[in-house]
Amino acid sequence: MTDEILQVRHFIGGEFVDSLDGATFDSISPIDNAVVAHVAEGSAADADRAVEAARRAFDDGPWPRMSPAARRKIIHRAADLIESRLEELASWETRDMGKPISECRTKDVPRTAHNFRFFADFAEMQHTEAFPKPWDNVLTYTLREPVGVSACISPWNFPMMLESWKVAPALAFGNTVVLKPAEQSPISASIIAECFLDAGLPEGVFNVVHGFGPDAAGERLTTHPGVDLVTFTGESATGRVIMANAAQTLKRVSFELGGKSASIVMADADIDLAIKGTIDGIFRNQGEVCLAGSRLLVQREIYEEFLERYVAAAEALVVGDPRDAATQIGPLVSTEHLEKVLSYIELGQAEGGKLMTGGHRVTEGALALGNYVAPTVFADVDNSWRIAQEEIFGPVQVVVPFDTLEEAIAIANDNRYGLAGMVWTSNLNTAHRVAREVRTGTMWVNCFFVRDLRAPFGGMKDSGIGREGGAYSEEFFTESKAVVIQFPS
Repeated sequence: MTDEILQVRHFIGGEFVDSLDGATFDSISPIDNAVVAHVAEGSAADADRAVEAARRAFDDGPWPRMSPAARRKIIHRAADLIESRLEELASWETRDMGKPISECRTKDVPRTAHNFRFFADFAEMQHTEAFPKPWDNVLTYTLREPVGVSACISPWNFPMMLESWKVAPALAFGNTVVLKPAEQSPISASIIAECFLDAGLPEGVFNVVHGFGPDAAGERLTTHPGVDLVTFTGESATGRVIMANAAQTLKRVSFELGGKSASIVMADADIDLAIKGTIDGIFRNQGEVCLAGSRLLVQREIYEEFLERYVAAAEALVVGDPRDAATQIGPLVSTEHLEKVLSYIELGQAEGGKLMTGGHRVTEGALALGNYVAPTVFADVDNSWRIAQEEIFGPVQVVVPFDTLEEAIAIANDNRYGLAGMVWTSNLNTAHRVAREVRTGTMWVNCFFVRDLRAPFGGMKDSGIGREGGAYSEEFFTESKAVVIQFPS
């Protein structure tokens, strides 16, 4: 399969179609920078016809008018089909964007199917409110109705998992969807479209348009008057542009944007647990994780011991071909992103960071063809430096010492992002205080990446707008309507 070059087309109105102008672009594997797919390149006109298909399906089709139970059956069938294609999806996801295949097999594909199942079940179980006033012969109750056409714009770092995080609640609550996957990782979205087609989803309910953002399909989805809402995961700068575009037609928006999360290690922490968790917190998925604990704050009392063990743990990580199940660190998604990460490593050295390990491109053997960077750790970093303030989005950890809890909280908050955070401590009071005082959308205590899909997910400050997950997704993807009935006296 890995030598095969796919032909990836748009999925519009229940059919796989080429771009109206015939344009294509190549999807490049970061493993060896070889072409893995020729992909239809969507223009504004292609986005228009996808929105038109979704609009027809919403305005005139059965999907918004089905019971949640009927929608649930179709979504569950699609989830079954996704699971039945686990190895295929895992292999292509690895080839397309460089994610270690062990992660794809055990986490990404199962989680994608689970996301669809969760929201299908959740939508069926929801209830509305009633406000009876029998003394006035009045009954008021609420209805939850789908908003309309949802533009779902997803990133390349967790392609199918984050696609499902957006598409699943949109569909479960009766909306129709146009998905624009990241141009760096288009393949899994096309396979998911096949699964929904085979599951019997009505035509036009789920559409996929491939291509780029500015002056192309992505931008058009954010300005099209037929789109009712936009959910986007990506860079904060792009979020600002989308918000301005969406304002022209008063679309509702939900953004999960960048992050530079602090991971606070107190002197009373379980050191073994903290090392394992903070290594995972930055080096999982090559550091291409918006939630990553990319600022490691360590209390000075244990700083030297922790740093020594942390560096050893980073050096023990296996960098290699992500198709090998033993690989823990795969390639960065593109040569452009590789150069960006390497430039931050140079900057860290220039700013005065103490390079403890890594700091270079890995070029041994076949890895020379790909975009590999050794796990990198900078010590004795000042939080004001750019490597501590800006999102690097790679396998680069910056370690900042602190003395008191108050100082750690101040350092954690001294950043324009507020997506996530971690605290490692055996003191319950410390855990609650950090959770309360650090301005961030999620705070993990003695863990990382543990998720309950009912909980709110999103960021503060430059890390996003709004929350999704459970009832928060219902709030975003539905309209609330009040119905007031006056009974005769």
